Amino acid sequence: MSQTSSNHPRIRFAPSPTGYLHVGGARTALFNWLFARHEGGTLLLRIEDTDVERNRPELTDGILESLRWLGLDWDEGPFFQSQRLELYRSAAQRLLEIGAAYFCYCKAGSYAGADSASESEGDAEASKAARAPACACRHLSTSEKADREKRSEPHAVRFAAPRDGVTRFDDAVFGPREVQNAEIEDFVLLRSSGLPTYQLSVVVDDIDMRITHIIRGADHLSNTPKQALLYRALGATPPIFAHVPLILGPDRTRLSKRHGATSVGSYQEEGILPEAFRNFLALLGWSPGDDSQFLRTPELVERFSLAGVSRTNGVFDRAKLEWFNTEYLQKISVEELLPFVEAELRRSGLWREEWGADGRDWFARVVDLLRPRVRLLPDFSTWARGFFSDDFGYDEPAKEKFWKDERIPDLLARLADVLEALPGWEHDACDHALRNLAAEAGVKAGLLINATRVALVGRAVAPSLFETMIVLGRGRVINRLRRAVPAISAR
Repeated sequence: MSQTSSNHPRIRFAPSPTGYLHVGGARTALFNWLFARHEGGTLLLRIEDTDVERNRPELTDGILESLRWLGLDWDEGPFFQSQRLELYRSAAQRLLEIGAAYFCYCKAGSYAGADSASESEGDAEASKAARAPACACRHLSTSEKADREKRSEPHAVRFAAPRDGVTRFDDAVFGPREVQNAEIEDFVLLRSSGLPTYQLSVVVDDIDMRITHIIRGADHLSNTPKQALLYRALGATPPIFAHVPLILGPDRTRLSKRHGATSVGSYQEEGILPEAFRNFLALLGWSPGDDSQFLRTPELVERFSLAGVSRTNGVFDRAKLEWFNTEYLQKISVEELLPFVEAELRRSGLWREEWGADGRDWFARVVDLLRPRVRLLPDFSTWARGFFSDDFGYDEPAKEKFWKDERIPDLLARLADVLEALPGWEHDACDHALRNLAAEAGVKAGLLINATRVALVGRAVAPSLFETMIVLGRGRVINRLRRAVPAISAR
């Protein structure tokens, strides 16, 4: 087995369907994607689903959906390791034939290296050995082997790690590394069930798929010496490794559920924009070389390099993520934002098909008016509900604060009449009409402005009242003012 050289990198992202796509796994996927796109390379997607005890096949769809939401497309795959078992068994047989592996008759789990390690950051870390113990099966005599085979004893296949010297490899992030071979145990390649371990399947696949660069979490550094030995035993040159720093919680411990949501799907449901999430993730362990923060995806692709990846673990800052989201909500073009708002309104049952055709200009105008005050996409269907539906309630604190004056019902009723009589429906005309009415009634304009805002959208905090009146339209404004009168009187 040998890898073919190419001027264009071949990179893979290889999650395991043992859980949803974790924030750390998403960041690893993003780095792979950015590197592939920057270098004009090929990105493969491989599903490492040979751990039958921990895999949940239904989660594969969730992983793919999360990747698509993030905008991380792939060029080849998805490939499923469960469909490639014969390839791994063939590689194990080859290693047996050249003396680089041997049958082990020990009970499962009784010797170091029996467990698999997942490629996805957030799963169990690879086992870490001190000085590796010896397995007696490596030194069985020919007659002892024949006797065990005759009795058809269950056996695994172990790699025969060298007992002296060192294994060296270069890491694009952490630099040159070396491990004493005496510290590397004879790790399992095939379990007695015939299923491959992570160490074997990942190397065989990376050789077969001609992977040139492996970008993965730093928790896999301890796996790399074993895999380097396997590459060489199989006659292949190891690829370039780049181990990226882990993502920690604010307390500097491994990011987990106690720090809040850790699955990508949770942030999609919360209403984070995918490009904002990409921008945020990219800066967790990578720097563009200056103080730039707001980086649109094309700029991330243009500026990304492995040289910018830090050795220092990143810290997940929820407040910073929300800052990125508000920046994107406010800075991207309204046309880019509209599909996301439409999806949110559809989800909440507020969408009207007319806004997708002749009413598109109106829809864009409302979204543009609202977005300076929006932090998450569901804000469009919660506090901003009154802009898209007549079915909304009045915020209790707003009512208590701005409808307590006994003159408010009469003022709102008179304002409805005045607005209905206007010859045109314009910002300045509405402004003047309200202020003139307040002056005639001997009240401050602010009193009527605040009371009117609550009547129109149910909230005390909203965009400019007169801009709100224009986008709602004369009919809606008048109807809502008149609807509010009995609601106030009934308090």
